[in-house]
Amino acid sequence: MFDKIAGRALVPVGIVVTGFLVVCFVLLYAAIKNVVIHDSVGHANNLAGIVLKSTRYAMLKSDRDLNSTIIRNISEQEGVEHVRIFSKKGIVAFSSKPGEVNRQVDTKAEGCIVCHEKQEPMTTLGNMQKARTFKNSLGKEVLAITAPIYNEPECANAACHVHPASQKVLGILDIGLSQEATLSSLSSIKMQMVLFSLLTLILTTAGVIALIKLSVLVPMQKLQEYTERSEHNSNLKHPANLPYELDKIAKSYYFIRNKLHEIEKKS
Repeated sequence: MFDKIAGRALVPVGIVVTGFLVVCFVLLYAAIKNVVIHDSVGHANNLAGIVLKSTRYAMLKSDRDLNSTIIRNISEQEGVEHVRIFSKKGIVAFSSKPGEVNRQVDTKAEGCIVCHEKQEPMTTLGNMQKARTFKNSLGKEVLAITAPIYNEPECANAACHVHPASQKVLGILDIGLSQEATLSSLSSIKMQMVLFSLLTLILTTAGVIALIKLSVLVPMQKLQEYTERSEHNSNLKHPANLPYELDKIAKSYYFIRNKLHEIEKKS
């Protein structure tokens, strides 16, 4: 196959087209995945903000029952894995899992090390810094947001709290969301992209093969047939409608063939 022009022309084209589509698929899927992840993190941050605003009044009134009820109701929503609030010292004050209350959190854990990797903890985080992913005890992917609870004038001045105005962070909200829906969407997108890429590969390769065949291989086949037939018929005219280069070759061959025929007659 590779000793013929058809094989040498079509096989490299197929390889190049396939490689190009694979690279485009990988880059496009990576870009889509990045957008989906950023959207998921943005959604989780918005939900964290809603939780903070929902619990703010109860915190100002030091109403533990109301806080616990709010957190429990939020945790019952579909896709919410856990909701917990712990103090600046790392002690869980409220949690959707009652067994975690009053438990000390390890500051070296994945969700805490971002702020506590230096001697002086960070007090401001970007949206992506707040996010972390891990697998829960059931092996399911979870996206968690760690959002600082900042000290506001109402907190520092509240009669029931002892929070000096100089203290920037009062505690931390930690909320985890299931990534099953996101991963399912990404899997669906990947499958659709694979099918689309295969269809594009087939159509592109078929189109390129058809163009090469019509513009190169068919004219060359005519030229080959002409040279083979002209060996037995010196008066055979060269084929018309050949591409410029092949037409020049055919005319040159026709001229040389006629010259040789004249020489043969004279001798």
